[in-house]
Amino acid sequence: MSETMKIVLAVIGVFAAGFILVATSKNETNEQREAASSIRNLVAIQTMANDKCPQIIKEKTGEQVYFPSQTKSDKETYVTLMWEGENIKTGGFKKASCTVLGSLGGISELIIDDKIIIKK
Repeated sequence: MSETMKIVLAVIGVFAAGFILVATSKNETNEQREAASSIRNLVAIQTMANDKCPQIIKEKTGEQVYFPSQTKSDKETYVTLMWEGENIKTGGFKKASCTVLGSLGGISELIIDDKIIIKK
């Protein structure tokens, strides 16, 4: 067998191994699909909360918030972000809480200093 034939057989072997690897890695169980789906859903809700809540808090109080001091979630349907205010003397807030429901697709509840701003 010539050297060229050996190289051709090696390349064919690499391609065959690649096809076999791809074919076996695509077999997911329903549990794996459900777990992946719930993770994508939680990430979508968390991203929505991180985008919308700081904007509405700045709009309502004039104070920019960055990182929540606390986060609550059932890991499926809602995320609640809570902040501690820093500029209380200059018209800021003490505490703010913002809840995002995945089924609603936006902010369902906004509470600033125990005053309900949004309730859906």
